[in-house]
Formats: sequence, structure tokens, C-alpha cells
Amino acid sequence: MTDPRSGPRSGPVLIEMEGAAPSPAEAAPLPDAGATGAPQGRAMMRAARLAARRPSRLTRFFWQAGAALVGFLASVAAWNFLTGLIAAHPVLGWLGTGLLAAFLIAAALVGLRELAAFARLARLDRVHRAAADARATGSLTAARAVTERLGALYAGRAELAWARARLAERGPEMLDAEGLLGLAETELMAPLDAAARAEVEAAARTVATVTALVPLALADVVAALTANLRMIRCIAEIYGGRAGTFGSWRLARTVLAHLVATGAVAVGDDMIETVAGGGLLAKLSRRFGEGVVNGALTARVGIAAIEVCRPLPFTALPRPKVRALVGRALAGLFGTREKPEE
Repeated sequence: MTDPRSGPRSGPVLIEMEGAAPSPAEAAPLPDAGATGAPQGRAMMRAARLAARRPSRLTRFFWQAGAALVGFLASVAAWNFLTGLIAAHPVLGWLGTGLLAAFLIAAALVGLRELAAFARLARLDRVHRAAADARATGSLTAARAVTERLGALYAGRAELAWARARLAERGPEMLDAEGLLGLAETELMAPLDAAARAEVEAAARTVATVTALVPLALADVVAALTANLRMIRCIAEIYGGRAGTFGSWRLARTVLAHLVATGAVAVGDDMIETVAGGGLLAKLSRRFGEGVVNGALTARVGIAAIEVCRPLPFTALPRPKVRALVGRALAGLFGTREKPEE
């Protein structure tokens, strides 16, 4: 800085300020990188929203019209091809007709299987509603009807033979609907709940591992969506649903739409400890922290699938907890300790 009258200054420049200068203690704290960058399980949230998204009416009309058009054109082309082939080469033409008939029969059988899968899922839902109504009204007659439907539902399950025998033996001793439904839940649902929890733990472990170890873009979203669809289908099969391809997708959309609508796909009270552990791991590895939270969100989806597919609501037996499932699923994987079921 120079003065045109006296030339360059050789000393420091003092700038007077009004009031006292702020001290360093009064400065605002820097934002915590661990808090702002805490893992949120974005892969699971994105997969849940993709699966739960319902297409618009215009989109459904577009795909339905397109499928009808393609089917019509394919039918006309096949008819013209086969009639022309029969006229030119009768043997080859009738062979092609036989192959087309076999394909149509196979397609009809697949359609019947899908319809049967929808019927099985609807059967579980009807038993669930009947059990809830019997418990609400306290009707012993309705409760006995529910136990009979459960016995028919699991009549072909060899692993439940002893449980069905116990229910048939002790059921007549129960003189109230609450006790009878509690006995049915304890005897029949306990082994099925254990198998369903094992499926949830396996899916949570898979999603967490892929998220933590695979650095490819969108690989965690694909892994989360695939693992959750498989988990929901297996849970339906455990409880007697045995959903087909379209039935599994519809069931998955029902479960995930419920989670998105209720906000249960976000971090809640039952995952505070898990997210805290993910935050600690995120200080070492961002993807490890995301893996823990994605695994916890997968466990939450699994619990929702259990509640949807289970023919009896949770009353006598405790509802699975996210922390317990994740603790067992990730025991030894991220240095966590196994926790007992709460």
C-alpha cells in the first residue's frame, strides 16, 4: 500500500474496527462429518421405492395395449406361417402345429399355476382376518374354525405333524378363544417363525456383504432388490403361500408399498443402535456403514413380510426385532456380537 505523498510505507497497516473483536471460543463449531455423512441405507430405500412404485393408468394402458398388439401380430404371423408351411411341406407344417400346441398348453399350465399361487396367498389372508375377528369378538366357535383351517392348511407338512397332533390333543381343553388361538400360535407358528427369521437373516447378510464389498455402481441396489424379492417369496412358502413369479412380485409390492407409505423404510427407534454401529463403521469405511444399515432395512422388510404372510397375528409369541435379527445376521461379519432374541 503506498501513499502518493510520502511514498511506500514500511510498517504494518492497522484497520480500526467498531466494537470488540470476537474470540475463537465464540466461533460456530464445524459440522461433524460423521453426522452429516452417516449411512442411511440408500440402496435399500431406492430398491424399496422402485419395487413399490405403482405405474400410472396411462402407463398401464400403454403396456396392456402393446402386449395385446404384439400378441395379435404374433398369432396372425404364426397362423400364416403354419398354413403356408402345411401347404408347401405338410410334414413340417404339422410338426410346427404340434410344437405350437405344446407351447400353448405349457403357457396355460403356467397361467393356472400363477392363479393357484394367488389363491394360496388369498387363503392366508382370509385365515389371518378370521383369526383377528375371532380374537376381537371372543368367539370360541370362530376360533375353533380357525384352528381347523390351519390344520387343513398344514396337513401336508411333515415337519408340523407333531405340532398338529399337540394342537388336536390340547385344543379341546381350551374354553376361550384367546387361549385356543394362543395355543395354535405357539404350536404351529413357532417352527415356522424360526425358519422365516433364518431367511431374513440370510437376506440381510447378503445385502450387507454386497453393499460393503462390491464397489460397482447400482450393484448394491440390484442385490438389495433381488435378495428382498427372494426373501419375501421364501417367507410366503414357509407359511404356506408358495407364491409364483407374478404372485411374488405382487406380494413384494404390497409389503414395500406398506413400508414406504408408513415411513417404516426409514431409520426408526428399533434401528438406532444398528445405525449407531453403522456410523462407527462408516468412520473406517463408508461402504461398511452403508452395508450395516442396508442389512437392517432388509430385516425390517423381512419382518413386514412375516406379518403379511403369517396366518396368525403376533400375540402369544413375540414379534421379531430388527436389532436381534441384524445382530445374528452380521455376527462376525462386521465385528458385531450375536445378540439373543428379544
